[in-house]
Amino acid sequence: MPGALKLIIPEGRTLKDVIRIVGVELDGHKPIIIELRKVPGVNWRFANAICNVLKINKWQALGSLTDEELEKLEDCLKRPQNYGIPSWMLNRRKDPRDGQDKHLVGPDEEIQVKMDIKREIELNTWRGNRHMYNLPVRGQRTRSHHRKGSTVGVVKNKELRAQQKSENKE
Repeated sequence: MPGALKLIIPEGRTLKDVIRIVGVELDGHKPIIIELRKVPGVNWRFANAICNVLKINKWQALGSLTDEELEKLEDCLKRPQNYGIPSWMLNRRKDPRDGQDKHLVGPDEEIQVKMDIKREIELNTWRGNRHMYNLPVRGQRTRSHHRKGSTVGVVKNKELRAQQKSENKE
Protein backbone atom coordinates (compact mmCIF):
# COMPACT_ATOMS: atom_id res chain seq x y z
CA MET A 1 0.00 0.00 0.00
CA PRO A 2 1.86 3.12 -1.17
CA GLY A 3 1.80 6.16 1.06
CA ALA A 4 1.03 4.18 4.23
CA LEU A 5 2.85 5.24 7.38
CA LYS A 6 5.27 2.78 8.95
CA LEU A 7 4.75 2.91 12.70
CA ILE A 8 7.84 2.13 14.76
CA ILE A 9 7.50 0.44 18.16
CA PRO A 10 10.76 -0.26 20.05
CA GLU A 11 11.16 -3.81 21.31
CA GLY A 12 10.16 -4.53 24.88
CA ARG A 13 7.86 -1.51 25.19
CA THR A 14 4.11 -1.58 25.57
CA LEU A 15 1.82 0.99 24.01
CA LYS A 16 -0.29 3.30 26.11
CA ASP A 17 -3.66 4.04 24.56
CA VAL A 18 -4.12 7.69 25.51
CA ILE A 19 -1.39 10.21 26.33
CA ARG A 20 -2.17 13.59 27.91
CA ILE A 21 0.27 16.34 26.94
CA VAL A 22 -0.31 20.02 27.82
CA GLY A 23 -3.99 19.42 28.49
CA VAL A 24 -4.70 17.60 25.21
CA GLU A 25 -5.45 13.88 24.96
CA LEU A 26 -3.51 12.22 22.13
CA ASP A 27 -3.73 8.74 20.59
CA GLY A 28 -0.81 6.55 21.69
CA HIS A 29 -1.04 4.28 18.64
CA LYS A 30 -0.05 6.97 16.12
CA PRO A 31 3.36 8.51 15.26
CA ILE A 32 4.70 11.31 17.45
CA ILE A 33 4.88 13.88 14.64
CA ILE A 34 1.25 13.29 13.64
CA GLU A 35 -0.11 13.50 17.18
CA LEU A 36 1.92 16.56 18.24
CA ARG A 37 0.23 18.54 15.49
CA LYS A 38 -3.10 18.13 17.31
CA VAL A 39 -1.82 20.30 20.16
CA PRO A 40 -2.86 23.94 19.61
CA GLY A 41 0.25 26.02 18.88
CA VAL A 42 2.27 23.16 17.35
CA ASN A 43 2.61 22.87 13.58
CA TRP A 44 4.49 20.32 11.48
CA ARG A 45 7.76 22.26 11.46
CA PHE A 46 7.76 22.80 15.23
CA ALA A 47 6.90 19.14 15.92
CA ASN A 48 9.74 18.07 13.61
CA ALA A 49 12.17 20.41 15.39
CA ILE A 50 11.20 19.01 18.79
CA CYS A 51 11.75 15.43 17.61
CA ASN A 52 15.16 16.39 16.20
CA VAL A 53 16.25 18.27 19.34
CA LEU A 54 15.20 15.45 21.67
CA LYS A 55 16.68 12.82 19.30
CA ILE A 56 13.38 10.91 19.11
CA ASN A 57 12.31 9.02 16.00
CA LYS A 58 9.32 11.03 14.77
CA TRP A 59 7.63 7.93 13.33
CA GLN A 60 7.76 6.10 16.66
CA ALA A 61 4.41 5.48 18.36
CA LEU A 62 3.64 8.16 20.94
CA GLY A 63 2.41 5.54 23.41
CA SER A 64 5.77 3.76 23.37
CA LEU A 65 7.60 6.67 25.05
CA THR A 66 8.60 6.27 28.69
CA ASP A 67 7.30 8.59 31.38
CA GLU A 68 10.64 10.44 31.51
CA GLU A 69 10.59 10.97 27.75
CA LEU A 70 7.02 12.25 27.92
CA GLU A 71 7.97 14.72 30.68
CA LYS A 72 10.92 15.91 28.62
CA LEU A 73 8.68 16.24 25.54
CA GLU A 74 6.13 18.31 27.47
CA ASP A 75 8.86 20.50 28.94
CA CYS A 76 10.28 21.06 25.46
CA LEU A 77 6.83 22.07 24.20
CA LYS A 78 6.44 24.60 27.01
CA ARG A 79 10.02 25.96 27.04
CA PRO A 80 11.64 25.33 23.62
CA GLN A 81 14.31 28.03 24.12
CA ASN A 82 15.95 25.86 26.81
CA TYR A 83 16.45 23.09 24.25
CA GLY A 84 18.08 25.20 21.54
CA ILE A 85 15.10 25.81 19.27
CA PRO A 86 15.65 29.17 17.53
CA SER A 87 13.47 32.15 18.42
CA TRP A 88 12.15 32.53 14.87
CA MET A 89 10.25 29.24 15.33
CA LEU A 90 8.29 30.50 18.33
CA ASN A 91 4.68 31.57 17.89
CA ARG A 92 4.73 34.61 20.19
CA ARG A 93 7.77 36.71 19.44
CA LYS A 94 8.23 40.04 21.21
CA ASP A 95 5.10 39.78 23.31
CA PRO A 96 3.43 43.23 23.61
CA ARG A 97 3.24 42.99 27.41
CA ASP A 98 6.80 42.04 28.36
CA GLY A 99 8.72 42.05 25.06
CA GLN A 100 10.00 38.48 25.43
CA ASP A 101 9.95 35.62 22.94
CA LYS A 102 7.53 32.87 24.02
CA HIS A 103 5.93 29.77 22.63
CA LEU A 104 2.37 29.13 23.78
CA VAL A 105 0.78 25.70 23.46
CA GLY A 106 -2.53 24.15 24.43
CA PRO A 107 -5.22 26.21 26.11
CA ASP A 108 -2.75 29.04 26.84
CA GLU A 109 -2.41 29.75 23.11
CA GLU A 110 -6.17 29.77 22.54
CA ILE A 111 -6.77 32.10 25.51
CA GLN A 112 -4.03 34.47 24.36
CA VAL A 113 -5.53 34.73 20.85
CA LYS A 114 -8.93 35.61 22.34
CA MET A 115 -7.31 38.22 24.60
CA ASP A 116 -5.47 39.76 21.62
CA ILE A 117 -8.72 40.05 19.66
CA LYS A 118 -10.45 41.57 22.69
CA ARG A 119 -7.61 44.09 23.08
CA GLU A 120 -7.89 45.08 19.39
CA ILE A 121 -11.64 45.63 19.79
CA GLU A 122 -11.15 47.74 22.94
CA LEU A 123 -8.50 49.88 21.22
CA ASN A 124 -11.00 50.44 18.39
CA THR A 125 -8.46 49.60 15.71
CA TRP A 126 -9.36 48.70 12.15
CA ARG A 127 -8.64 45.04 12.83
CA GLY A 128 -10.71 45.19 16.01
CA ASN A 129 -13.69 46.60 14.15
CA ARG A 130 -13.42 43.92 11.48
CA HIS A 131 -13.36 41.25 14.20
CA MET A 132 -16.31 42.87 15.97
CA TYR A 133 -18.51 42.74 12.86
CA ASN A 134 -17.30 39.26 11.76
CA LEU A 135 -15.74 40.60 8.56
CA PRO A 136 -12.49 39.41 6.98
CA VAL A 137 -9.56 41.01 8.79
CA ARG A 138 -6.65 40.55 6.38
CA GLY A 139 -7.90 42.32 3.28
CA GLN A 140 -10.00 39.61 1.66
CA ARG A 141 -12.97 40.59 -0.50
CA THR A 142 -16.41 40.83 1.01
CA ARG A 143 -18.50 40.90 -2.14
CA SER A 144 -18.34 37.20 -2.93
CA HIS A 145 -16.79 35.51 0.10
CA HIS A 146 -16.94 35.38 3.91
CA ARG A 147 -20.70 34.94 3.85
CA LYS A 148 -21.98 32.49 6.40
CA GLY A 149 -25.32 30.72 6.66
CA SER A 150 -27.94 29.90 4.07
CA THR A 151 -28.76 31.92 1.00
CA VAL A 152 -31.59 34.43 1.14
CA GLY A 153 -34.41 34.43 -1.39
CA VAL A 154 -33.31 31.40 -3.37
CA VAL A 155 -35.31 28.15 -3.34
CA LYS A 156 -33.32 25.25 -4.72
CA ASN A 157 -36.00 22.56 -4.73
CA LYS A 158 -38.53 22.58 -7.62
CA GLU A 159 -41.33 21.29 -5.39
CA LEU A 160 -40.79 24.04 -2.84
CA ARG A 161 -40.69 26.61 -5.64
CA ALA A 162 -44.03 25.36 -6.98
CA GLN A 163 -45.48 25.46 -3.46
CA GLN A 164 -44.30 29.06 -3.04
CA LYS A 165 -45.93 30.08 -6.32
CA SER A 166 -49.23 28.55 -5.28
CA GLU A 167 -49.10 30.39 -1.95
CA ASN A 168 -48.42 33.69 -3.72
CA LYS A 169 -51.47 33.23 -6.00
CA GLU A 170 -53.84 32.71 -3.04
